[in-house]
This record gives sequence, C-alpha cells and structure tokens, in this order.
Amino acid sequence: MAKISQETLGKEAQLFKQLKEAGRLLVAFSGGVDSSYLAWAAKQALGDDCLAVTAVSPSYPQSHRGMAEEIVRDFRIPHRFIETAEMERAEYRRNAADRCYYCKTELFERMEEVLEGSDFDKIAYGINRDDQGDFRPGHRAAEEHRILSPLLDANLSKEEIRALSYRAGLPCWDLPASACLASRLPYGTEVTSERLSQVEEGEERLRAMGFRQVRLRHHGDLARIEIDPAEMQDGVSAEKMEEISAAVRPLGFKWVCLDLDGYQLGSLNRALPASHTISLRIPVSGSALDSSEQ
Repeated sequence: MAKISQETLGKEAQLFKQLKEAGRLLVAFSGGVDSSYLAWAAKQALGDDCLAVTAVSPSYPQSHRGMAEEIVRDFRIPHRFIETAEMERAEYRRNAADRCYYCKTELFERMEEVLEGSDFDKIAYGINRDDQGDFRPGHRAAEEHRILSPLLDANLSKEEIRALSYRAGLPCWDLPASACLASRLPYGTEVTSERLSQVEEGEERLRAMGFRQVRLRHHGDLARIEIDPAEMQDGVSAEKMEEISAAVRPLGFKWVCLDLDGYQLGSLNRALPASHTISLRIPVSGSALDSSEQ
C-alpha cells in the first residue's frame, strides 16, 4: 500500500472533527469497506458514544455477517443486529429501478426506532465521494430521513478509504466491491428468498473455486457469471468452465453462461433508460452533519 498523502490524512482529521460534533451516533454497518471504516472512525472519535447497527435480512450475505462480527469484536465497536423486513414491501419485491430506495427506507425506519428508544442523537451511513457518479436511489431515502453522510462530507474517495482502512488494520480494506444479493436480479424480476439463496450459494461456490470478484446474475433458468476481467486475463479453461457449470447448475438453473465482458459494477443498469440513471449531484463543500443542510 502506497504512503498516504497529507491531503488524505487531513480529510481523516476533518472526518473525526465532524463525527465529534455530531453527538452520539448510530452507524449503518454492513461489514463492507465503507461502513467498516466509518464505524471504526466513529469509535475513534466518539468512543462508546457510537453504535454500529447491522441489518439482517434474506438480502444480506452470511459472509458479510461474518466480517461484521469480526470487526466489531477485534476493534471493540459497540454493535447491534436488527432485523429488517424489506421483503414484506411489495415495492421492494417488485424490483423496479428504485428498489434500493425501498430497501434503504426500511433500514432507516428500523434504525430510527432504535434511535427513538435510546439517547443517541443521529444516524450516519457510508456513502463516499465516488458514489456520486453511480445510480443511487437509496440516497434519496437517506436525504428524506436526514441521514448523515460523513465520508461524503469529508470528500473521501473509495481509494482513500481503502488506504486509511489498511492503515487502521481493518481486515476488509481490500475486499472487492459488493452490494446486496437483490442487485443480482434484473429489474422486473421479483425478489424472492429462493432466488436470493440461489445467488448467495452460487457465489460462495464460485469463490471457493478461487474467484475473487464474481457475480451470479439471476436470469430465471439462466445463471450469467461475471468474473473480474483481470482474473480472466489468461482465459478460462474448458475444465474450469465445466467446474463452474457443475457447481452452479444444481442450484436450480438449466443453463450457465460466462459473460465475456466480465464483471462490471452495476451492469444490470444498462437495461434502464438513460433518464433513470442520472448521476447524484450532492454538494460536498457543506457538511451534512449540520442538520440544517438535510
């Protein structure tokens, strides 16, 4: 890992300052890179005046839960699991382009229930500067619920968060990007527990074969496998393709195919009209830790 610049260290110092000014804080915590660094930073800034909150549901991979438990244990971060019921929302199961809005709405409403029954002051989540250029309907829910965005306010990029996470000793610092399991279903395909289970088990089997950045896109009877192009640089042998098919097909698929374009973040968004994928335009000069800016 390259040496961290003074600019990045300055951003971290500003992050700590803003977190201290936020008061007692609930942090939405999945065990991924961004939320883990935010939970760690909140612990550094606030001590036990922070609480990392992890939502458990069929769309949350078991592997993420294991990482979350490891981090809060090793870094002594106050933590609580809660259950969310986005699967009970017809708008979420319908899986339109704004599915993430309903998922985040459910998350923030459940976290608000925790907030109301405690002496915590605010809620934060881990959107970062680089997320502004992606299609993020979930951020609309964050704005509606006045959720803080400390990493975005500090203008921290994904690369900077990884570097600072490495410096902090967080084991997730180099984890591949990962979203909830529902993101593997094409828009318009109903989200069901069975389909989410097929995706989770399939990806676990593919990672067990040595693939690091991999997605199983669920197209009904067809499983479309995306693998990081760097991992496919020397091609995929006929034997490996047979191994992939043998691992995935028994999960309930009739066909298994390998996407020649490889893994691409948000590849299913290509099916959406351009009008649906407007980039976020979130001002980063002001601080969302000031509730008047929400």
